[in-house]
Amino acid sequence: RRCVADFRYLIVGGGMTADAACRGIREHDETGAIGIFAEEPHEPYARPPLTKALWKGKDASEVWRGTPELNADLRTSCPIASLDLDARTTTDAAGETHSYEKVLLATGGTPRRVDAWDDGVVYYRTVDHYRQLHDLAGDGVRVAVIGGGFIGSEIAAALAINGCAVSILFPEPGIGARVFPVELARFVNEYYREQGVDVLAEESVASVAREGDGFRVATDSGREVECEAVVAGLGIRPRTELAEAAGLEVDDGIVVDELGRASGRQDVFAAGDVARFPAQALGGLRRVEHE
Repeated sequence: RRCVADFRYLIVGGGMTADAACRGIREHDETGAIGIFAEEPHEPYARPPLTKALWKGKDASEVWRGTPELNADLRTSCPIASLDLDARTTTDAAGETHSYEKVLLATGGTPRRVDAWDDGVVYYRTVDHYRQLHDLAGDGVRVAVIGGGFIGSEIAAALAINGCAVSILFPEPGIGARVFPVELARFVNEYYREQGVDVLAEESVASVAREGDGFRVATDSGREVECEAVVAGLGIRPRTELAEAAGLEVDDGIVVDELGRASGRQDVFAAGDVARFPAQALGGLRRVEHE
């Protein structure tokens, strides 16, 4: 393996955390070499508009964070495959090795999936998922949304205001029930119904199968929903595989201290969806899955 690049700061991941870290670095070091290795084929972009503003007419070009303007070596479609803490090197998926002085693991998370469901289910997460659904959306297009949390409730609302006939299914008593008191969650159910969304609360999905050109979603209680598209928002799993393989402490995320350092090291950091950090006000460690 040959070393093709040396970085003062190497960032593993190409999302919002990578962009924020790059900006933070540039506030203190205007010239230090930064390498950003992104798995997606896109430069960093804002995720919140994918379920909100873009569906209300915001220009899609406004999601891009402008990371290339920060004098960083941004490599898209170039995920990091391994990390050697002792050698201070990383190796990318193409087999090229890159050395660093400090490394930030900003690997984020991957959507929770159900293997038994049809491969056509959209586990909503990326700008490409937005483009796919936006192209499909229109008057009367039937969409089943599985999950009543942040992503499920927001994409159900977005599709509904764009003319789709939306059904939302979840096992809890109300939309946002894991965050809201039960009375408030049930109130939100009724509000969604007033907006034309078919709210199927306390329904666990038993199967998702192809049905002609569309899908049939069946619940444990025997309810069925026929639709042209199925979108799932089931939360994410933190992407800790790289950290685990390198021997870093992992517990529902990469465990870091109050300065974001992993396993007490001075040269390895983690941040964003993947980091599990001390929250003094709440006590213990927390991992947060939103901006």
